[in-house]
Amino acid sequence: MKIKVNSALASMAIILCTFTFSASSVLAQETLKQGDKAPNFRLKDQDGKDFRLADYLGKQKVVIFFYPKDESPVCTKEACAFRDAYAKYKDANAVVIGINSGTVESHKAFQTKEHLPFQLLSDTDNKVLSMFGVKEQAFGEVRVSGRETFVVGEDGKIVYSFREFMKGEDHSAQVLSHLKSK
Repeated sequence: MKIKVNSALASMAIILCTFTFSASSVLAQETLKQGDKAPNFRLKDQDGKDFRLADYLGKQKVVIFFYPKDESPVCTKEACAFRDAYAKYKDANAVVIGINSGTVESHKAFQTKEHLPFQLLSDTDNKVLSMFGVKEQAFGEVRVSGRETFVVGEDGKIVYSFREFMKGEDHSAQVLSHLKSK
């Protein structure tokens, strides 16, 4: 009898895990859009400190740019465009953060080299990227994480998003244009 109960529990656990994995896979396929609630998350920044989205809600807009890799040419142009317009984001009561799967150490080196005034968050297993539904980009056999920027309003909802993989520097300009129009 004890073996049967354990087998039944094991079967239920397998079914539950399978359902959870399938449900999260389906959810990850949908990119968040305007009006969707941004998922709450906590990640380590370039200094090893926790960043919690919830800490900013009700206080500031949050500009989140997902980018594939520290130090790559397009990603560097993108990060530097956000850096160069940083004062305008502060004027718009917005905090800027960059997220990718790089390590805390990689982010610190990138931030230091490029004099980035904002936090870079380490999402090593791409959980937050998946929560936002950011799509991978394929180049033949090689797949890299996507490039997409979201603006989260003070109410925690997505108010704007922009996706353009090869034109990283356009992300900041598009977001600023949106913020100025509001």
